[in-house]
Amino acid sequence: MTTTELTSDAPSAAPVPAPRSIRVRSREGGSSRLRALDGLRLLAALMVAAYHYGGRSGEISAAWGGSPAHQFPTLAPYFAYGCLGVQIFFIISGFVICLSGWGRTLRAFTASRISRLYPAYWAAILLITLVFALPWVAYKALTPSEVLTNLTMLQQPLGVHRVLGVCWTLWAEMRFYALFALCIVLPGATRGRVVLFCAGWTLAAALAQAAHQPFLNVVLMPEYAPFFIGGVGLYLLHRYGARDPIAWAIVVVSWLIGQHYAVAGLWHAPTVHAFSYRSAAGIIAVVTLGFVLVAAVALGGLHRLNWRWLTVAGALTYPFYLVHEHLGWVVVRVLHRDLGLPAYATLGLTVGLMLALAWALHRWVERPLTPRLKGWIAVTGAGASA
Repeated sequence: MTTTELTSDAPSAAPVPAPRSIRVRSREGGSSRLRALDGLRLLAALMVAAYHYGGRSGEISAAWGGSPAHQFPTLAPYFAYGCLGVQIFFIISGFVICLSGWGRTLRAFTASRISRLYPAYWAAILLITLVFALPWVAYKALTPSEVLTNLTMLQQPLGVHRVLGVCWTLWAEMRFYALFALCIVLPGATRGRVVLFCAGWTLAAALAQAAHQPFLNVVLMPEYAPFFIGGVGLYLLHRYGARDPIAWAIVVVSWLIGQHYAVAGLWHAPTVHAFSYRSAAGIIAVVTLGFVLVAAVALGGLHRLNWRWLTVAGALTYPFYLVHEHLGWVVVRVLHRDLGLPAYATLGLTVGLMLALAWALHRWVERPLTPRLKGWIAVTGAGASA
């Protein structure tokens, strides 16, 4: 993946790492599982995978041995819209982070985010580095210093080459977490404070765009802010009910601004030299669908989708997202070019194998390490403040 594509036509928002099942406290004081949101997270991850594997019709893929458009002549134009799974991830992130941060201390919120982000990420970095170092793969080897820097998840602002192409979205997530922690978690979450946060960030992001100041753009993320803010607004609707006009205003304004940035960043005139082509109407439709689906979860419209397997789907999303691109290309090349499997069979098997690897990372990395890391951070933080 080229640097240009990662910054302008980038597909992959980091799926929000969430607890094994997303829980929310209702206004009556009980709790219920939002399994539909788990399923939506995996759907967004599969959209991104579809884009990576078959949506770049203008690219000559070494794994496929040609353009993906030749392998998927019917589906490739639809796969091109899979990059918008990023925007859907950011909407979900706004919802989930507001949910998980409400009522928590700064220490607990920080421990929760670090322990959910890093274990699978560290494992993915090391696994991909090892696979790429194999003689029969030998792909984009980084220096030991670059690999070690990647373990911090700060390689993008430090200007270091990335092991994972998709990790740029984790940098966006981290900035959102920091803003939310400083403005909401630290002083304590209240409806008024969250509304002010949404309004202030929306205005500040617009001013940053107008000012053309790189530092402000890095901090306020004008192109991604509407999706995070829209997700926060949807959580307010979930928490306080559908008759909240201010929450609706936050969601609608975020959708209006978000579709603008999505079209501006992902639409271009048809050209054979582009990675993929998407119509403006199609981009707006997918962004709108993302808002509508998360709104349906927030307002209880999908409460019947309470199947237990959706909890597993949510747990697999983050590790799948981390490993699917680069390791997926290795699998595609082996299955399609070396073994001669048809393109559609290769696609299905590759996705299945990446999901199986995601389950292994969840079972053998996340489940044992996440609670230990969380507890260690909590104990260390308590000792430091004593």
